[in-house]
Amino acid sequence: MRHLSSNRSRRFINLVHLTLTAASLLCRLSAPTHAAAQTARFDIPKEHPRLLGSRQVLERLARDRAEPYRRVANVARKQNADDHSKMISMALVCAIEGDKQLGRDAVRMAMKYINGPIRKGHVPFAHDLARCAIVYDLCHECWTQQQRTEFHRYLNETVDANVRSETHVFHNGWYGYKSWGIGIACYATYHENERSPAILKALEDEWRKRAAPALELAGAGGGWAEGYYINYWLYEWLFFCEVARRCEGIDYYAKAPKFFENRAVAGMFETYPGISTYGSRRPIPMGDGGGRTFGGDRDKALSARRILVNHFRHEPSHQAVHTFNETTPRSSVGVYAYKDFLWRDTTVSKADLAGFKLSHISTGPGYVYARSSWADDATYFFFKCGDRFTAHQHLDVGHFLIYKHAELAGDGGHYDSFGSAHDVNHHLRTIAHNTVLIHDPSETWPGIRAGAVTGNDGGQSHAWPHHNGAVTDPDAWHKGKALYDIADILAFEDQGTYVYVAGDCTGAYSAAKLRYFTRQIVFLRPSTFIIFDRVCSKNPGFKKTWLLQAMKRPTRAGRDLVITNGKGRLFVRTLLPKDPQVNLASGPDLYSYGGKTYLPDRDTGPAPECRIEISPSRPAIADYFLHVLTATESKTASVGEAIASVRADEIRVTVGKTQVVFATTKVGGWIELPGLQRQLASD
Repeated sequence: MRHLSSNRSRRFINLVHLTLTAASLLCRLSAPTHAAAQTARFDIPKEHPRLLGSRQVLERLARDRAEPYRRVANVARKQNADDHSKMISMALVCAIEGDKQLGRDAVRMAMKYINGPIRKGHVPFAHDLARCAIVYDLCHECWTQQQRTEFHRYLNETVDANVRSETHVFHNGWYGYKSWGIGIACYATYHENERSPAILKALEDEWRKRAAPALELAGAGGGWAEGYYINYWLYEWLFFCEVARRCEGIDYYAKAPKFFENRAVAGMFETYPGISTYGSRRPIPMGDGGGRTFGGDRDKALSARRILVNHFRHEPSHQAVHTFNETTPRSSVGVYAYKDFLWRDTTVSKADLAGFKLSHISTGPGYVYARSSWADDATYFFFKCGDRFTAHQHLDVGHFLIYKHAELAGDGGHYDSFGSAHDVNHHLRTIAHNTVLIHDPSETWPGIRAGAVTGNDGGQSHAWPHHNGAVTDPDAWHKGKALYDIADILAFEDQGTYVYVAGDCTGAYSAAKLRYFTRQIVFLRPSTFIIFDRVCSKNPGFKKTWLLQAMKRPTRAGRDLVITNGKGRLFVRTLLPKDPQVNLASGPDLYSYGGKTYLPDRDTGPAPECRIEISPSRPAIADYFLHVLTATESKTASVGEAIASVRADEIRVTVGKTQVVFATTKVGGWIELPGLQRQLASD
């Protein structure tokens, strides 16, 4: 892989003293030092509670965070809530106030899971374990000895039933479905269940040998190749990491610094500008998952950033994230008050977010994020050009997103179900993304996600040994690197007035049809994007198509296609190819190609309503696509002129007072703005 190198990893330890006051304890737990290589570990206390701190620590926390604690108590005693929120809230109030009746009620709720069937496989059995374990620890005196013994049995049998469940460490399940709940339950029962120490040891060994290296490989820079699913599993894993630090001083973050030291920043960049439903921020779409409509995953993302901010509280970048977090100070789901109580620490210093960087790169998954400002009306951009690791990724190398007040260039299809006809023939396929198709009429695809691929969209290939395209661990990835190393970020720079990114997308396509496909994007702040693609096929008869997923069907305004969505508008001008063929696919045609239609079984929320297809009018081996996209307010009637001139070895594009020259024989060129002339980094 030719990814840019990430920041040099920093080494740190945490000093932990259980007798400190709550505020001091939280500060110490959150403050990394860099003087030693190993975390100062200590013996796991025998006293309960211990998972979230001692009773004295929790009592002090309730005084220091009186407002969120009042809401926790209200959930515990009065509000209807899901079992997870209800049981954690009840357990916290029992421990803090000594409310034994509330504790016994929480135990009764736990016993429903303990006496129920042992759950296994791709189901959130770890959530069951975790909530019962928190009740076990915080309400320990409310359990009878028989009930405790039954919980030990339930824990051990669940572990035994799931030895082979969720073992792919690149996949969400290892964190969010399995290990966090097992780990918390073992810490809760450490001195009482004879198997708990060995189970914890095995979990830690697997983390060090398989999982942490996966985060370093596929998560360098804080992004995660699995995409949107990080909003589902990361919070639970961080919850466990905090329990591990409180119980024995073990620092799980230290083994994957490229990921954890950058994750909060990347997570901040992975939200669209603006505050939306119930004071939440919407995460951007990446691969499978939700996010189009409001859900609790938004509060998970917020809580995950808070936990990491608390840990890296002395880092200026995390103080900027804290400032960002404080723009949404309450969890958007009311019964999640316990998350505010546990993780919203207002003692962290704030930094000037307005002066913080406006772009970020995550080299592991090949993600670039950029904004025009940190204001809620900013223009937003995301670009993806990374390798293959796991099943929730899409065939979308070269894909990008643009947002201004609303989604303008979006992510197509609906995640109606894993492996449905729509999923495997449209939603995860290249045709539903903002990249390029090269149509070889003879190309076929094997089944994926246990679904039959019956459509030839002309998109990216998948020839992985596992039908899901998932790799078990880093060792397996390196052994199969020829299959999985499919894309590279070649260049990335942010010069303030512009951002430049270049990617090599070639390896994502079948070598039988494509010689090369490189994409270069210049983001001229605040709102203009110049996108230049070099595409060379093996056969001039293989039709090439440039795709844009428009959130609304565009209208014509002179030479421009104009997409208007809410308060935002995107002007799309094609400068190359000359005399292009333009097709707008909407309605049922949006989900159709090759004479077949793949309608979704359900609507997962606002999605692109039109697919813009741009193709050359004449066949050729090599084609150049040059587009200028400008994001504006919806009331804007027109944008400035953009023109291009083509020479043998370069293409010059002029937008206002800016000139950008792209070489045609390689990646690179130069840019000239008023007062600045600079080479664009090349391959």
